[in-house]
Amino acid sequence: MKKLKEQLKAVSKELVKFSKKVEAAAAKVDKLMKAEAKKATAKKAATKKVAAKKAPAKKAPAKKKPAKKAAAKKPAAKKTVAKKTTAKKPAAKKTVAKKTAAKKPAAKKKVTKAAPKKPAAKKATVLDAVFDVIGKSSNGATIAHLKQKTGLSPRQLSNALYKLSTRGKIVAQSRGLYVKK
Repeated sequence: MKKLKEQLKAVSKELVKFSKKVEAAAAKVDKLMKAEAKKATAKKAATKKVAAKKAPAKKAPAKKKPAKKAAAKKPAAKKTVAKKTTAKKPAAKKTVAKKTAAKKPAAKKKVTKAAPKKPAAKKATVLDAVFDVIGKSSNGATIAHLKQKTGLSPRQLSNALYKLSTRGKIVAQSRGLYVKK
């Protein structure tokens, strides 16, 4: 039993020494990270000064985003970083992200100037279509009449009537008969 206690004391002493070494290493890592951050900010400031000295370039017109296609794009693969037991690891992840961002400068593409577009007319929504039919009818509109005029499915029509009634634009005069408020 005494041997076991002595061994435990020796192990605990070694653990204390090891934890001190880990803390010292963490402090060194923090110091290096701060130095890297200062270098990066100094580099950015220098590039901004150089860019400010150059003649201002003409702005390119805003570029249209391509339509999203679900099958065309693959989700970006996430990078995993091995975990360490130090508490300062989140700071290291941030700098890794900064370094990768700095290594990949944005590629400039030549954009041709498109002809100015005419302002598009406001598209009628399902709610607008249903509300217009109800508004045009003098005695109110039945579900069958709305279905015929709008060409909507029963579910779409039901949803539109519910939304219009909750917004206070229409009132159900009787079951299946709707009137403009």
